[in-house]
Amino acid sequence: MARRLSMTTRRELITAVGERYRRSSRSGKQQILDEFLKLTGYHRKHAIRVLGREAQPQKARPGPRRRYDDESRAALITLWEAADRICGKRLKAVIPTLLESMTRYGHLSLADELRERLLGISAATIDRLLRDVRQHAFGGQRKRAGGVGNAIRRAVPVRTFADWVDPLPGYLEIDLVEHCGGIKIDGDFVHSLVMTDIATGWTECLAMPFRNQTFVIEHVERVRAALPFPLRGLDSDNDTVFMNEGVFEFCKNTGIELTRSRAYKKNDQAWVEQKNGSIVRRLVGYGKLRGLQATETLASLYRVSRLYINYFQPSFKLKSKTRHGARVTKHYETPLTPLERVLRSTSVSEATRQRLQEEFRALDPVDLLRRMREAQRQVAECSATGSGVTGVRTDSEVPIAEFLTSLSTAWQAGEVRPTHGRKARAVRDWRSRRDPFAHTWPKIQQWLETEPGVSAQQLQKRLTEMMPELYSGAQLRTLQRRVKEWRANRARELVTRILGDADAVEAAAATRRQPPPQNNPEATITPE
Repeated sequence: MARRLSMTTRRELITAVGERYRRSSRSGKQQILDEFLKLTGYHRKHAIRVLGREAQPQKARPGPRRRYDDESRAALITLWEAADRICGKRLKAVIPTLLESMTRYGHLSLADELRERLLGISAATIDRLLRDVRQHAFGGQRKRAGGVGNAIRRAVPVRTFADWVDPLPGYLEIDLVEHCGGIKIDGDFVHSLVMTDIATGWTECLAMPFRNQTFVIEHVERVRAALPFPLRGLDSDNDTVFMNEGVFEFCKNTGIELTRSRAYKKNDQAWVEQKNGSIVRRLVGYGKLRGLQATETLASLYRVSRLYINYFQPSFKLKSKTRHGARVTKHYETPLTPLERVLRSTSVSEATRQRLQEEFRALDPVDLLRRMREAQRQVAECSATGSGVTGVRTDSEVPIAEFLTSLSTAWQAGEVRPTHGRKARAVRDWRSRRDPFAHTWPKIQQWLETEPGVSAQQLQKRLTEMMPELYSGAQLRTLQRRVKEWRANRARELVTRILGDADAVEAAAATRRQPPPQNNPEATITPE
């Protein structure tokens, strides 16, 4: 029986039985004790001690101490906006970097106690404090053509997702993202060439006016010179822009190892596919870009964003994956920025580390974010107008002090990325079906005049009895709206008549007498 009693029930039983036990005689105590032991299963000596002592009043527990107040939440919102609205785990990893950089440039001035709280905050607490802020801020396979590419594909070895075993920095996955605005109909559109290092997550994005192997080779050369580590290998999909003789010979002559994924297996390129969404689509959106000027505008956005992403944006890296039946459990390493992973790599020289640290100390994350927003605005203009913006510049007209102040309240405006603004929908002024009361509205109006209190349901019943081949209960909701509108106009007419405005009376009467616009056999009505 003891296992069936909860702790609360035991306390109540001890309180009720204990008072009677202490007042009883020796024989009475023995009888009470025997009954108590059957109920609780206690040891006899323990039961004697429990029932023999006076009940002590329970001390009231103090309420939970609120560690993170409104001031902490306001500072956290500013840091979240400065980090481009990343998740709590990634934000926790970049908070020390942002605090140091923003304090160095005078963007933040926090008390020591508040600074310590922000440095010690957990990812779960970040998500809890920003839950309402986030909710307010945010709303078949193709048949492959044959040709010369088949011979190149056979010459390029296949590398799957499982074949990457902790590689050195320098092995990059590459992919193309087309900015065609959804379903492609015709024409050449701007493409983004995305290159992601598997070991560090270092990502480079470049703009191409259209798909061409010459642009791919040129951009790979540029990235090769800009990377903080040697370019050791390229892993692409089976696209003909990569699987061609030009790219194959370029990699062979430069000593770059060229591999490819399996056909129609996107998970083989999981790293770059993830960056296509978290970086390219997050920055550029899904608009349509076409032409050289749009390409230059997109390139200006990538020139600014590469510094912000690689120096101030932590990313996850899969540590282990375990399958238990149909359930897969994944464990991730602590989020780090690509720069931090490069600095921790033993294959990077000391001179390169010093150069990167000097470049990092010279960067202002808030200023980079401000320039990114301005570049995104120009990309959005290109997408909306279908042409480029002349005189492209990435310096925002908004002063940095004003931009910094706006970070604490930007979440209230919802989506702030110009490339993700929703297009205004056209006002629907057309009808999609015939008006069921086009020929009977004069009769209905006569009934309303003679019987002001009649309901729409009664009117519908009369129409059904008169013309059962035309009317049923399906038109009731439409009739209710019509009657409601007629009575509203009638009420306005009466009020105006009381006020003595003859012109307004006549206008209201004309509105009331006006028949519905659908008096011809082709007339229709607005859908529900």
